Amino acid sequence: MNRDAGMMELEICVDSVQSAIAAELGGAQRVELCSALSEGGLTPSAGLIREVRARIGIGLHVIIRPRGGDFFYSDEEFAVMREDIRSAALCGVNGVVFGLLTADAEVDVERTRELVELSRPMKVTFHRAIDMACDLEEALEEVVQTGADRILTSGGEESAIPGSGRIANLVRRAGDRIGVMVCGGVRPENVQEIVQSTRATQFHAALRTAVPSPITNRKAGLYMGDPGRDEYVRYTVLASDVRSLRQAIDAVRVDGVSIGR
Repeated sequence: MNRDAGMMELEICVDSVQSAIAAELGGAQRVELCSALSEGGLTPSAGLIREVRARIGIGLHVIIRPRGGDFFYSDEEFAVMREDIRSAALCGVNGVVFGLLTADAEVDVERTRELVELSRPMKVTFHRAIDMACDLEEALEEVVQTGADRILTSGGEESAIPGSGRIANLVRRAGDRIGVMVCGGVRPENVQEIVQSTRATQFHAALRTAVPSPITNRKAGLYMGDPGRDEYVRYTVLASDVRSLRQAIDAVRVDGVSIGR
């Protein structure tokens, strides 16, 4: 196994300018910018994309997801995705992130390929929609057909540790045809185990920390979103948390050989 130092990549999922800056300070190679992370991530506004682009120098990838829920999109939703990709390109992003499935939970190869071609020269990640596919290994082959650059996966499980066996299989099957980026609870304390068991070289993490709102005059029982949700807690990424994960990745050893930076 030949691994170059520059191969170990860290992407941080963010939903704010502050978190994007923290990701860069902590040593991430790129961010995935989303809104509505409580929904699993939706397409961010053009204003947020532009401001993040102006404030960070690392890679900026943007999720293209018009709504929460499943990944079977109507013609109208597909049209929105096309327009959001065009808008992202105008904002100077480096890559886009999306995933489309058929009603039978197979990769929608035709429409995904159309979006991949529309996205160029930006990079394309097929996100965790692949984990919802009926056959994960076949879904990998279908994504390869679309021309996407990488997949984002937890191996079809809630997190990377229980999914590590499937991830390892995907890494082997992918070879040099497409990248495999691991997500799902990737943390400093488990990243060596994940690398050793999967042989993956790309990692994605959210690393969000709850921060109390500075508002002191609070109205209990009034909700802007779902009832019961705490309206006075924010979530942000801390540079120290990113740095800890970056350092843990850099220190990983496989077969007695250090493969970090």
